[in-house]
Amino acid sequence: MDARNEMLARLQRRKPGYSLDQVFYIDPQFYRLDLDLIWYRDWLFIGHDCELPKPGSYFTVQIGDYPVVVVRDAKGAIRAFHNTCRHRGSRVCTAAKGTAAKLVCPYHQWTYDLDGRLVFARQMGADFDASQFGLKPVACESVAGYLFICLADAPADFAPFRAQVEPYLAPHRLTETKVAFESTIVEKGNWKLVWENNRECYHCAGNHPELCKTFPEAPTVTGVQAAESDPEIVAHWQKCAAAGLPSRFELAETGQHRVTRVPLLRDAVSYTMTGKRAVKKNLSDTVTTDRIGSLLLFHYPTTWNHVLGDHAVTFRVLPISATQTAVTTKWLVHKDAVEGVDYDLAELTHVWTETNDQDRRIVEENAFGIASPAYQPGPYSEEHEGGVMQFVDWYCRFAEERLTGDAKPALRSVA
Repeated sequence: MDARNEMLARLQRRKPGYSLDQVFYIDPQFYRLDLDLIWYRDWLFIGHDCELPKPGSYFTVQIGDYPVVVVRDAKGAIRAFHNTCRHRGSRVCTAAKGTAAKLVCPYHQWTYDLDGRLVFARQMGADFDASQFGLKPVACESVAGYLFICLADAPADFAPFRAQVEPYLAPHRLTETKVAFESTIVEKGNWKLVWENNRECYHCAGNHPELCKTFPEAPTVTGVQAAESDPEIVAHWQKCAAAGLPSRFELAETGQHRVTRVPLLRDAVSYTMTGKRAVKKNLSDTVTTDRIGSLLLFHYPTTWNHVLGDHAVTFRVLPISATQTAVTTKWLVHKDAVEGVDYDLAELTHVWTETNDQDRRIVEENAFGIASPAYQPGPYSEEHEGGVMQFVDWYCRFAEERLTGDAKPALRSVA
């Protein structure tokens, strides 16, 4: 049986409410199928508008086999291109980020304008038509300060996601922020294990002492079920809505993205050891209400986010191999906030730096255990792991319908 048929057979006989078969977490062929079925077809969070402050600013990223460069062009528009020279395929931009008037391939100096047009290729002969050899574009969308790309030839409609999240994000004016700090860690586990760990706080009390000082571990906060029945959350939604901040729980029909606003514990206003502000200057000039909690956003398969009154913490997940995943965290503050004056970098980053490292160890121990011949799928907690079940249902449904070509109804029973 080839890998596609084996994956389909396992998806069709999987037991709902249980973790996946071992092969989904460790097998290189299943990893390649994940790339083909999910990563090369869906919209992927890639970074922020504020990371490209002026024309010529660019950053690069690797999605499976695809190197991509994202750049702000001379007119201020943000574009994405396959980072592959149209001459003999060398990477054009080799640095992680930078600024350039033109994009110049280091191999033979083929030179591209910021809009992707080939503008210089020396000694190629009189019949050479440079207009036929521009950089290949990658679909790119910006929404309220977030940049997404899609590698598919015919990307899915981005409009439903934009319509859902833009009203929530727009008041925070993330286009007017800056990255105060960025870190990337490599977790020795499959990307789905990284997401399963993120989608529940069943593990938080025993593993995240710093985060638990401010962030609630209640399933109504961390999962996708029954938030409307939690009077504290509903009261928080009402307070924030009165201040012009949409807050109610919204889950896409596809199950791929969710947005909601949740209260922090007691009088906490930020992710610090004391619960007090990490940044003196508000993240947004127009959001001045105190104790707005955290705006939670996820979009499978690449990002989860926490947007607070004083700063935002954004996360990007990218697969490296069947058993390695890169998690990039960025702390965003107001563009005019000054380190050492408005915030102390160690205090700003401490809670999530510690939490990320704790989650790394959790994922790696999970991966060690799953690699055992004794592993078999176990049951998720219906009380605490509804978010995990929702993620796994999303993954299985998307993979199965793309293997068969048959769209199936969204699974939202836990929402």
